[in-house]
Amino acid sequence: MDINHEYAAHQSALMRAEVAEHQDQRKRQFAKASDIAGRISAFQLELGAAAACAWSAARLAAAEQS
Repeated sequence: MDINHEYAAHQSALMRAEVAEHQDQRKRQFAKASDIAGRISAFQLELGAAAACAWSAARLAAAEQS
């Protein structure tokens, strides 16, 4: 996994959600960000990285916004 690519994709999805003109577009982008956060979290958990907890929390926060 290219973790930097995943971080950038996550950030882009969040930015697109913030400027979305329609609620369904906003929800799709937050869902995409949540999926990416899940992949990042799983990757970090596999490595034993402490940051994995933060990505799990980010995924939950994105789900709450959708």
